[in-house]
Amino acid sequence: MRVPGTRAVRPRNAATLIIVRRDRAKPQVLMGKRNSGHDFMPNLWVFPGGRIDRSDFRAPFATDLKPDVAARFESHIPMNRGRALALTAVRETFEEAGLLLAKPAPSRPAVGPWREFLEQGVAPDLEALEIVARAVTPPMLAKRFDTWFLMADAERLTSLERQPDCGELEEVAWVDFDEAIALPLPAVTRMVIGEAVARLDAPDRPRPFIRFGVGKTKTTHL
Repeated sequence: MRVPGTRAVRPRNAATLIIVRRDRAKPQVLMGKRNSGHDFMPNLWVFPGGRIDRSDFRAPFATDLKPDVAARFESHIPMNRGRALALTAVRETFEEAGLLLAKPAPSRPAVGPWREFLEQGVAPDLEALEIVARAVTPPMLAKRFDTWFLMADAERLTSLERQPDCGELEEVAWVDFDEAIALPLPAVTRMVIGEAVARLDAPDRPRPFIRFGVGKTKTTHL
């Protein structure tokens, strides 16, 4: 928690990826359990994701955002930041869950967080992404995030088989939405799961922008 009397911490930009698998009797979503050693949401189940990195502004991509997705980002933040957030979600999914939302591309040298991703001979498939929601954590927290929740179909992954050494997530599992809701979840993740379910039947529904406050939550739309 933030020390009383101090100014609220500015939220860090972050992005999360909801991957939906539709080849089973019920649609499934990829969830991961955070390690007990984390100081932020330990032992809770989340979607893969994390904060933006400077390298995400320069990373190459195989396909760009769809025009409507790019326009929605640009109506709220600079376009270069919107694309970087999309790349953040793709990179973090590889780092945390060992899955590549990507298309074949010439292997190219890279340093930093993108090195291992690009060594696979692929580049991010940003065209696969849709915006589901955005949420800002409460001002009383010492660690705050302004997170964009994105969604993609699992069929756009290069493979459903995870690569080893997947980083921060202690466990990773495909679960149907009822099973997902039953897991120990952060409040915002629970809300976004409900939104993801609704979007499967109504992809044009409004996208919520949730601002968590002190004792109240304000929801508008993107």
